Amino acid sequence: MISDELQGNLELFRDCLSGPLVQKFAVDHTTSSSKSKPKRRKRAPRDVEYESGTTATGSAAEELGDFIDYVANELFSSFPGEVQSISYSGIQTDPRAAKSFSDPLPTVVIEQILATVSPSVAESFEAYNLLDSQADLPRFLIPVLQEYVSAATAAPPVCSTTRASACEICERGWIPLTYHHLIPKQIHAKATKRGWHEEWRLNNVAWLCRACHSFVHRIASNEELAKNYWSVDKLMEREDVVAWANWVGR
Repeated sequence: MISDELQGNLELFRDCLSGPLVQKFAVDHTTSSSKSKPKRRKRAPRDVEYESGTTATGSAAEELGDFIDYVANELFSSFPGEVQSISYSGIQTDPRAAKSFSDPLPTVVIEQILATVSPSVAESFEAYNLLDSQADLPRFLIPVLQEYVSAATAAPPVCSTTRASACEICERGWIPLTYHHLIPKQIHAKATKRGWHEEWRLNNVAWLCRACHSFVHRIASNEELAKNYWSVDKLMEREDVVAWANWVGR
């Protein structure tokens, strides 16, 4: 049972895990569908559309959500206590932790974490056809672990005074938030030079959970975000963003 003080990190880990799992599910779904005879299907309301063009609706989305919850809990519960409780303030006061959880994660630390993972997790991945073999699990988990540790130890953002109380897309208020530059920083010079935006608008941000933040960057390039989706209201005009918000925030 995860204690209340670790719930935030558990939710953070779940979000880091959900993106790669959703992508794997979509790829597997596409492969399976291509081998079967095309069938006519009724259009379901609020389909969740993924980058690959596949959809997950109704029971399929629920099953995927339940699987993500199960795997996140199984993995997080097996992690060493210092991995579960890692934080920015923690590595500031503990030089050993700062060295262990540097970016990128040292190989020895990755191996120590992976050694705690229950074989049942790999079996579940294989049962869902998400891995060719159980031996592939470490290769899948390493980027997830790296993202989790990086997110958990990230310094508080400069614009913390503007922090929202909940994700501005899915409206989940119990999960760690990140700030999304509505006009990506890589496009700032181009945006002002071409007259897309005035300089004062460049640093506007939206507070998003990691899952929604990753989703936004998957659906549009930095230039498209700067030109067409430079506010939360404009993002929420997209049907796929609304569908995603309904699914991830259920």
